[in-house]
Formats: sequence, structure tokens, C-alpha cells
Amino acid sequence: MPKARVRHEVPRLSFNQQEAAEALGISVNHFERHVKPDLPVVYSGSLRLYPRAALERWLAENTSHRRRGVA
Repeated sequence: MPKARVRHEVPRLSFNQQEAAEALGISVNHFERHVKPDLPVVYSGSLRLYPRAALERWLAENTSHRRRGVA
């Protein structure tokens, strides 16, 4: 009887547009308008990939520690 193969989780290094938006917790439309222009992109044929490190950097750079006023 063959030994069962154990599948290992491989950490993601990049994401497509849908996955990048999901990782940030935003809609694809919001990602396209407000985030995508600030990110580097990796082109592989027709595939566009957004590096995990770039998403993390964008999130850190756009984090505000001030409270927004409530009107």
C-alpha cells in the first residue's frame, strides 16, 4: 500500500487582484481605485501579481494613529 503524501501549506508570496483585495479586506473596485495605483506589479503573461510585502508596506504606510472626527 502506498504511503499517503502529506500536503504542506506554502506561504503565499504574491496575490492576484481579487486575492489582494480580499487580503486587505476591501472590494476589488476600491482596490482598483485607491490601492492598485500605489503598488508595484509583477507581470507574468496576462497574469498580474501583487507582492505580499508590497501589500503589507502599503497597509503600514496608510495606517493612521489619529481618530477621525465624527460629524
